[in-house]
Amino acid sequence: MQLLVFRLLAVLTLVLVTRTSLLAEEWTPLFDGKSLEGWEQKGGKAKYRVEDGAIVGTSVPNTSNSFLCTTQDYGDFILELEFKVHPDLNSGVQIRSQCFDEPTVVEWDGQKKTISAGRVHGYQVEIDPKARAWSGGIYDEGRRGWLNDLNGNDSARQAFKQGEWNKFRIECRGDSIKTWINGVPAADLKDDMTPEGFIALQVHGVGPATDPREVSWRDIRIQELD
Repeated sequence: MQLLVFRLLAVLTLVLVTRTSLLAEEWTPLFDGKSLEGWEQKGGKAKYRVEDGAIVGTSVPNTSNSFLCTTQDYGDFILELEFKVHPDLNSGVQIRSQCFDEPTVVEWDGQKKTISAGRVHGYQVEIDPKARAWSGGIYDEGRRGWLNDLNGNDSARQAFKQGEWNKFRIECRGDSIKTWINGVPAADLKDDMTPEGFIALQVHGVGPATDPREVSWRDIRIQELD
């Protein structure tokens, strides 16, 4: 009898572990590879299109930073995607970000800042093809500036591949935000200013430069966490 009970418990444990493992591996695509359904543009006037299963953002002269934003907000999640960027174009992936219709005052550490209406702001996982190579660092767009750069993290800086597809993994759990670039740990930030918001793909402004510069994203998927 005891042996039967032991075997039954073992089977139930295996079933539960298997089910938990399967649930933990459930991913939801944020991009269908064919259209921009589920996304909306905010900020500047850069051009976004779908080409060869990727979202391609192209710079436009004399416009501000542009953002292609999810129409849904996310709090705790794991986000994975691949990107490729022109060597002279700064870019990034916004997470837990916001944009208000009215000017809004934000406060931190006794400081105040007014965010203008229509200004996308919030955590940005940097895409940086320049010699500084801070891709994977965390910048607070429109608010506080750099929160976790890659100074001293040479392994992450060297992981970026110029002119090739690179992979981000981004984990947001409570006040913890961690990033990886091509499997190498990059940023590890503790910050609780914004617990949820949209995800967005940035094309940085290029001033008067008229040569089109592009950044592409593909295989964008999310795993929401309880």
